[in-house]
Amino acid sequence: MARVTALKQINCVSNLIFLRTVSTQRRTCPLLSVHPSRGLVDEKFRIVVTNLPPSQKVTLHSLLQTEDKDFWEAFGHYISDEHGTVTGTKDESLGGTYEGTEPMGLLWSMRPVPGSQQGLRIRKRDVLTTMVVHISVYSGHQSQGFSQKPPLAMSVIERWHVAPGVKRINIREGEVQGTLFLPPGPGPYPGVLDLWGAGGGLVEYRSALLASHGFASMALDYFAPKELRLQDVDISYFEKAYQILKNHPVVQSDHLAVLGLSFGSIITLSIVAYSDVIKPQCSVCINGSHLIPFDKNLFELIEEMKKNVDKLRVNEENQVIHRDVILTTPPDPPVKVDVGRIKCPLLLVTAGDDQAFPAVESAEDIEMMMEKAGNRHLLEVLTYPGSGHLIEPPCSPHFRATNFNLQLTKQKVVILWGGQTQSHAYAQEDAWNKTLAFLREHLYFN
Repeated sequence: MARVTALKQINCVSNLIFLRTVSTQRRTCPLLSVHPSRGLVDEKFRIVVTNLPPSQKVTLHSLLQTEDKDFWEAFGHYISDEHGTVTGTKDESLGGTYEGTEPMGLLWSMRPVPGSQQGLRIRKRDVLTTMVVHISVYSGHQSQGFSQKPPLAMSVIERWHVAPGVKRINIREGEVQGTLFLPPGPGPYPGVLDLWGAGGGLVEYRSALLASHGFASMALDYFAPKELRLQDVDISYFEKAYQILKNHPVVQSDHLAVLGLSFGSIITLSIVAYSDVIKPQCSVCINGSHLIPFDKNLFELIEEMKKNVDKLRVNEENQVIHRDVILTTPPDPPVKVDVGRIKCPLLLVTAGDDQAFPAVESAEDIEMMMEKAGNRHLLEVLTYPGSGHLIEPPCSPHFRATNFNLQLTKQKVVILWGGQTQSHAYAQEDAWNKTLAFLREHLYFN
């Protein structure tokens, strides 16, 4: 039902474009402009509505159909100024899915349209296709039934993960599977090995965006990729992937980084500390932990975590809280990654309301361990109160809880990631900009 009503809305908007084109009264019609109308997903745009009556209540609305054919929307309530204008970069939303002066609120506050199934998440699978977003303006302060009302004006924008000229290369060397993205131009480029979490599969959109900012980035499929078992993925798998990236003819072999999110951060901390092959110039870990070392293979790592499966909690909304599986009372002496062995600059990004990993507690312990070992000067920690586990590139919607195939129980659950929408949006933007700056500092200028 949600898909049908959203499709009706798009058809209504398409008819409106035609009517606007043939209208002889175009000068008196409200006009909606978005600039730039085409750009990278982390690029900000400016929305302006003109030709409104002064002090008119209007609603700005966004609508996106995902690759899964689900519809997501966001909206904000505004009042035009004395000139009959609403400007997204300076005017406040008085209500809706976001409030305040939030130029990008129509993207990061998106949520499934009413009537959609629960637990949805947007994950871009085909990064070579654009995300098409319909931006509309409606009369009055509306909060529902957008598909039943004609908008006053609308615009269609495109958001890319791949900048013009970025190359996408499939990597299939031996058992190693991944995708390498190369920036425009002849190179050479600094390289990033990009590790996602335990959701599995080949997740390319962050690597594509990194390449759009000048880094040769290799998204690695490591969580039980095709034709491989968990038992087959050990530290040597990541060493082979690192060597593939390092040996590419247009990659600077002495300017490499490893970036991990969630489970990928567990891997990152272990391989950077212990591998004799992986010697990056810097590393970034987003909401990870050093409390469970990766020293054998993925199967044994999961089995070790299963020992704490009784630490899983379920809240009143039947959402699974995972963080205590990792944050357990350690044995004496504790078994954890010896981060004192790390010899490269390390950026830790941590969420204050992470319900999946004990990221903040882990960062505090990592800091103490590195202080004791004498390598604290290599560590930089960013902590974002009110943000959740899934800190992704800017303007990505906030997913507080989503459907997830939990490896520990082999069940499909709704897992609680945590965070509040506005705080999480701020964290994503700030962390992304500081991650890019960190990579540039240590890969370009060192």
